[in-house]
Amino acid sequence: MIDLIKNYSITSRRVKGSAIRELLKLTNKPDMISFAGGLPSPESFPTESIAEIAAKVLKDKAHIALQYTETEGLIELREQVAILMKKDGIHVGAENILITASSQQALDLVGRVFIDPTDPLLVELPTYLGGLQAFTAYGARFIGVASDNQGMIMEDLESKLRKLQLSEEHYKFIYTVPDFQNPSGVTWTNERRQKAVELSNRYNVLLIDDSPYRELRFEGKRPDALHAIDKEGNVITCRTFSKIFAPGLRLGWIVGHKNIIAKLSVAKQSVDLCTSGFNQLIAAEFLKQNLLDNHVKKIIDIYRVKRDAMDRALEKYMPKGEGISWMKPEGGLFLFLKLPELLDADDMFHEAIEKKVAYVIGSVFHCDGKGQNTMRLNFSYPTLEQIDIGISRLADTIKERIVKLKRR
Repeated sequence: MIDLIKNYSITSRRVKGSAIRELLKLTNKPDMISFAGGLPSPESFPTESIAEIAAKVLKDKAHIALQYTETEGLIELREQVAILMKKDGIHVGAENILITASSQQALDLVGRVFIDPTDPLLVELPTYLGGLQAFTAYGARFIGVASDNQGMIMEDLESKLRKLQLSEEHYKFIYTVPDFQNPSGVTWTNERRQKAVELSNRYNVLLIDDSPYRELRFEGKRPDALHAIDKEGNVITCRTFSKIFAPGLRLGWIVGHKNIIAKLSVAKQSVDLCTSGFNQLIAAEFLKQNLLDNHVKKIIDIYRVKRDAMDRALEKYMPKGEGISWMKPEGGLFLFLKLPELLDADDMFHEAIEKKVAYVIGSVFHCDGKGQNTMRLNFSYPTLEQIDIGISRLADTIKERIVKLKRR
């Protein structure tokens, strides 16, 4: 056989398998409780509505649903998405919207259009692993920006932008997940959002707003969307139906300046020609029938209870006085657990698997190679009973590791 390694492209050699997907392979054991995936709960799926709408689409619009469609997305769905965005203070037309096969494809297209090899990108510490993967494929070089429980720290962002500008680096964009961030659960304050948009304009750098969880707010006031703050066309917003409708439909969208959308559309032509017309028509009809708002309320009610259950279980089972902390998010799908610096969640993962509980190691979300004392826990997918039992198992794993360290 030929030497495949020699023949693989540079791009394919850059791409690494998802650490989360690889870890999930280890969780397929009987009685395993997994907090590792970012999966919506199956009980949140609007199964009956989708079945009824799918039948209607096939009856009335099969000639569109089963045919190739325009790369930009069907006008029916883009117009409905434009109406949806107005609720968030974002006033755009269909020409500002590109329908994608999930928000992950949106990130890939952004990387394909804007990144040249070795381009520095500014990202949060920690940040979404899927974003790091998508941009790594195009040769990006990451510069981590410090964050806290109010979001990216603007002083650190400005300092790094200034250094890049002075060194004439070809920096292209700042990548953010400002609402219930994956993995940290943090939501940026309005003050930091305003400052980020200001810096984006001052330093001539795009701001990528990846917001798959924004609609899933359990309590508190929703801050302004970055796109609603921006008046210069420097924000590109990526959204998805995966967390608020059904992930299996693989539908997302990008909102941006019409010139940017046109360029992204050309890039998409070489990727998949078009997104499924059948799935687009289902989503468009769901929106047209005004079913989304009540459906999102149902999801929020489900996930709020699960978030509270995980928070209570952590309070109940985690060892006290050992420097273990977490933030209770106001929405989203995740809790981020921070352990004492001496504890290595990467090294402890296989011990947790032996106790039949799984998490995602926090280091994979850190572009600087740090975060070994952190882990991401998903509360949307497991049942309430699994949350209680699983956190108990995880706490036992951590307690045993602490005892071992104290004996040394």
